[in-house]
Amino acid sequence: MENKIYGVVGLGKMGSNLALQAAEKGYKIIGYDKFLPADIEQENLVLVHSLQDLMSQLDRPRKIFIYIPAGPAIDSVIAELVPFLEEGDIIIDGGNSYWGDSIRRAKKLKAEHGIHLVDCGTSGGVSGARNGACFMVGGDKEAVDQLEDLLRALAVPDGYSYTGASGSGHFVKLVHNGIEFGMLQAIGEGMDLLAHYREQLNISDILHTWNHGSVIRSWLIELMKQLYDQKQGFNVPSYVEDTGEVNWLVTDAMNMEVSIPVISQSVMQLIASRDADHISPKAIAMMRNGFGGHPFGTDDGIRHERHFGKVGGYEQPDPKV
Repeated sequence: MENKIYGVVGLGKMGSNLALQAAEKGYKIIGYDKFLPADIEQENLVLVHSLQDLMSQLDRPRKIFIYIPAGPAIDSVIAELVPFLEEGDIIIDGGNSYWGDSIRRAKKLKAEHGIHLVDCGTSGGVSGARNGACFMVGGDKEAVDQLEDLLRALAVPDGYSYTGASGSGHFVKLVHNGIEFGMLQAIGEGMDLLAHYREQLNISDILHTWNHGSVIRSWLIELMKQLYDQKQGFNVPSYVEDTGEVNWLVTDAMNMEVSIPVISQSVMQLIASRDADHISPKAIAMMRNGFGGHPFGTDDGIRHERHFGKVGGYEQPDPKV
């Protein structure tokens, strides 16, 4: 019989919404966070004030999800959990941990304590966590099999995949995030082109049309229209923040000798968005002034030449020649 009691450590946007969804689907969830949210407790969802309280309410094998930011905090939480765990218990890291860290953690827990660590890449954002997510899950098959009913219940139809051994779930999620960055960059560049057309375009209507039958129809296009309408244009800061996971992927690609120019460039463009006082173009301007006497800043004459210096278009070679 399925053990339907789970712990969740980390009740932020993802953890709390997954906990709520699981509770509504008949699972008993014991939730813990250092800063307990005040508005999520309901039937089947119990909030506790310590990890010890959480562990005392779980049946064996104990199954605990961790939904906190990647990094040393994951190791700290695991270290706090281990004294309360026994052989065969399962920890599920549902965040965006680096896949190499997941392999290391899984090996250590299995060798020293007989505890399983499952790496559960989670996609779909906050609305997915609440209404149906997408899971990419790596780890020992015997452990993952014990979680599959819950994960399939929390996923959209066909939104669950067992990817293989420890680390594979977080690696697949990392590649997913890299593809996401490339898609975001392409859509962003498309918006820039639409905004600079010679006539004012109805961008909201174009986005609506694109999402009905076009090759690029997608949730991202849907979100682009939604936010464009909400903000009445592109009225937000140009600074783009991120947690750095795709930087890891670019480094991995170099180590694997796999060429990912689009994903790599999307990371470079994201970093460029944060520099309000660009040094590189200043340096270029200084050198151009040095070798060619080119002016600093704008120049009406040069701008005119840039736009009108080319008289004809590209001339195709004569096929008869």
